[in-house]
Amino acid sequence: MAECGMKALSVLEAARSRYESLQISDDVFGESGDDSSDNPFYSTSGDSNSDNCCLEAGDDQRAGETGNCQNGGPPGSISKTQAEEDGWSDTLQDITVAPYNDTYGPIQRMPATATCMDFFQLFVPDNAIQNMVTQTNMYAKKYQERFGSDEGWRNVTAAEMKAFLGFVTSTSVHRCESVLSIWSSGFFSNRSIALKMSQARFEKILKYFHIVAFRSSHGSHGLYKIQPFLDSLQQLFGCSTFRPSQTQVLHEPLIDEDPVFITTCTERELRKRRKRKFSLWVRQCTSTGFICQIYVHLKEGQGPDGLATLKNKPQLHSMVAKQLCQNLSGRNSIIFTGPSITSLNLYQEFEKQEIYCCGLLSTRKSDCTGLPQSMLVNPESPQQRGQSRSMMRGNTSLISWYNKGHFRFLTNAYSPTKKGVIIKRKSGEIPCPLAVEAFAAHLSYICKYDDKYSKYFIFHKPNKTWQQVFWLTISIAINNAYIMYKMSDAYHVKRYSRAQFGERLVRELLDLDDCSPTQ
Repeated sequence: MAECGMKALSVLEAARSRYESLQISDDVFGESGDDSSDNPFYSTSGDSNSDNCCLEAGDDQRAGETGNCQNGGPPGSISKTQAEEDGWSDTLQDITVAPYNDTYGPIQRMPATATCMDFFQLFVPDNAIQNMVTQTNMYAKKYQERFGSDEGWRNVTAAEMKAFLGFVTSTSVHRCESVLSIWSSGFFSNRSIALKMSQARFEKILKYFHIVAFRSSHGSHGLYKIQPFLDSLQQLFGCSTFRPSQTQVLHEPLIDEDPVFITTCTERELRKRRKRKFSLWVRQCTSTGFICQIYVHLKEGQGPDGLATLKNKPQLHSMVAKQLCQNLSGRNSIIFTGPSITSLNLYQEFEKQEIYCCGLLSTRKSDCTGLPQSMLVNPESPQQRGQSRSMMRGNTSLISWYNKGHFRFLTNAYSPTKKGVIIKRKSGEIPCPLAVEAFAAHLSYICKYDDKYSKYFIFHKPNKTWQQVFWLTISIAINNAYIMYKMSDAYHVKRYSRAQFGERLVRELLDLDDCSPTQ
């Protein structure tokens, strides 16, 4: 019995050593949750969302692949004879990804005296705020020339614009239903900051607030009112501020604006609430949660790069992936992808740029073009838990792994011959290929990050799409700022949690004398 215990411990330690970069994941917001355990990358809670985040497609595949088996496989898949002609083989070989020599983390070293505002302004600097001031005043002037003067309006200043940002950002800290609740006498009132600006003045700024006041002759797509700000964020999120780790993930983050509402609403209300006119995709560092790149896709109308004209979802998702990874060529990065992005053609194109991938494959959601049908249908004979089979074409492996359902992975980043293990408290050790272990480890962290990120989403709910995108990206910028803070010397001086960091940032934006967060 003791030998079995020692063996399990050694297996766990070996698995943990492969993912030492995920060591800060449990406490990235300074709030270790109930899901924290001795295992830093796998959930041990039966109710945890992150436990299911990587493997939830199993039910989807079990429900949808019976028909595929009868019809000869999903669209685009190829027969056994054609697969052999294309180079697919059961003979497996080791592959090696070139080493990643960069060290991840902040590029700019911030002093120990740096404030929360200093970290926020790494992404929203003074010139961006001054542009908001200029464009808002220009829009107010043009609006009043067309619709009549507004006696209560006066030009906004930079200090007022910072306070305006602070008031809206406070909804992510105090989670009030409306930013106007700050001035109310109800439960969400906040007299400590309400005195900084009158409600009437705030509503005037809110009425005229703009990033781009007028339509440019150079662009008239749906995001033109925010595109310069998005371009600036893209540059500052990139390698000029933070260097990501070798492993990154492409996905749609959790952006529901009201987690309390989401947990209590009916399914019908939930469907209505999620009908946004845009979708957001990100490239995210799996070691820290830092979002390195964002891509906003309008579901209706013309986008800045013409992607709105693409109706084929796999083609659209492939183009989104290329946009997100356009700055990674030659860096030997490893990208994890979900079923909607995973495809053989995309992986082969990325490999030519020295970008390597590992992704979950779904016969219903993925582009299965060029993949062997024999690997995409469920075998008739019963499978044992942890059993797997693989085929290779060049450096690309297609893996079918069984764990209460069939899961398929495509990768050119991990050798199919190398073995890993998934350890669950209830189920014990489940053998798997190394690619499966790596995918589960890194995606589990991202799921935990998203669970905590949703708590600090700005709750302000404007009707206009460009404003929704703006406040969403501000939320991302604040979370990135907190990650920069956590990895700086300033964190060792005053160890703020994410909630305290947000509260202090609000008070600094409002220029309040006492900037200490409440305990």
